[in-house]
Amino acid sequence: MLTPTLASTNPTPVLEVTGIHKQFPGVKALSDAGLRLYPGEVHTLMGQNGAGKSTLIKVLTGVYQPERGSIVLDGRRIEPRSTQHAQELGISTVYQEVNLCPNLSVAENIFIGRYPRRFGMIDWRTMRSQAAALLAKLQIHIDVAKPLTSYPLAIQQMVAIARATSVSAKVLILDEPTSSLDEAEVQLLFSVLRGLREQGMAILFVTHFLDQTYAISDRITVMRNGEREGEYACSELSRLALVNKMIGAANETPEQISLGAGEDTSANEVLLRTKQLARRGVLAPVDIEVRKGELLGLAGLLGSGRTETARLLFGADKADSGAIEVNGKARHFATPRDAIAEGIGFCSEDRKHEGAILSLSVRENLILALQAKQGLMRAIPLRRQQELASYYVKQLGIKTASIETPIGSLSGGNQQKVLLARWLVTEPKLMILDEPTRGIDVRAKQEIMDYVSTLCRKGMSMLFISSELPEVLRVSDRVVVMRDRRTCGEYRRGELDDQSVLHVIAGGEKCA
Repeated sequence: MLTPTLASTNPTPVLEVTGIHKQFPGVKALSDAGLRLYPGEVHTLMGQNGAGKSTLIKVLTGVYQPERGSIVLDGRRIEPRSTQHAQELGISTVYQEVNLCPNLSVAENIFIGRYPRRFGMIDWRTMRSQAAALLAKLQIHIDVAKPLTSYPLAIQQMVAIARATSVSAKVLILDEPTSSLDEAEVQLLFSVLRGLREQGMAILFVTHFLDQTYAISDRITVMRNGEREGEYACSELSRLALVNKMIGAANETPEQISLGAGEDTSANEVLLRTKQLARRGVLAPVDIEVRKGELLGLAGLLGSGRTETARLLFGADKADSGAIEVNGKARHFATPRDAIAEGIGFCSEDRKHEGAILSLSVRENLILALQAKQGLMRAIPLRRQQELASYYVKQLGIKTASIETPIGSLSGGNQQKVLLARWLVTEPKLMILDEPTRGIDVRAKQEIMDYVSTLCRKGMSMLFISSELPEVLRVSDRVVVMRDRRTCGEYRRGELDDQSVLHVIAGGEKCA
């Protein structure tokens, strides 16, 4: 139900955006886009990748300047010229990717640019005390003097949220803030958001998770093809109707979209096997088999050991003990180059820092892995680069004005497709996909996973990691469940459902 908020008693929006137009070379990003945000409400912005959500947020925060349209904050027309200017005006933002300084401490990140001072010097004691107090409100208790990089992505995201809420803001924009959080952390965040809502803050929440939308939202604005499709009270819009409005179709829901490989791979030859592979303090000994042409899912909560396993398999981290076999032969991966030489590709969950190089073009990003495989002394001819980039842009339906367009200007879903193509050009035997559909819309998920399924049918093996348990169960031929950095069981397609897998993860089955 639509909860009673200040919006129900105060008809004047704190933020009103009307007639926004924004165009890039060859791409019309926004056309007559608009939004109304009231004090004391959580307003969710929904739409597919490429619908214009991120562009609209960047207009609101001064990253982009619109060609036409108006932004009115508290009855006064504003024209944000930068993120700093927007913050000064009262608009604070937390982006999908953590935009903090990993080399600085947690406290420094929270107060960067506005350090408390005493006698002209930074007051470190006060800064750390205030930072700890802000995080305590989020029920996060960590050493704020330690570098941000010493904490996992989930904690880094909560630090970014603490920074945003520490600034006196009239509007708080959260762009996919839960993409790196597990369920317990999501609930902590929602508790904080409800408290801010009660204090009268206007919160714009951007997510692709339907459950989260209906758990926290008062109203929803749907965008499609750069335009506002409509604005709805959350209580008056069913999930089916919401999905239909997002994708412009009448008969598709996430549950109805077929994503699975659907092949019986139980008799297939083993491509990769681990024997008691472990890393001290990170991963207990695990035994995993990946068969040829199989899509093997790793299920578990954040911190269960899924990503840690993937990084050991790719040589990004070094194992302390155990062994890896490829086609029955023992292999030692000291670096990712060793894994690449054995035909293994890895799409990291950290798209910003370990994936896309945002300033480089689609073409340049796409050929990086192939160039690394061939070595720096064997440069790939420009014409061959262009052929490969053009082919995969077409094959994966990557929406870009040109293969020379900087990848940073693409939507998250299209960036993810470029990173997938980066590894496909190396013709891998095994692809490790760590959260390949995180933070992207229903349609982009369908396109990526349908293509992945096609590759499996052609004989490529996939190791698939996702925080969305229903997705893992739906697409995987087999599922290995992890808990507390250990494997807890192995199941064939159909042996687990949404409830039984939670039972295993919660401790209903003994860990291996």
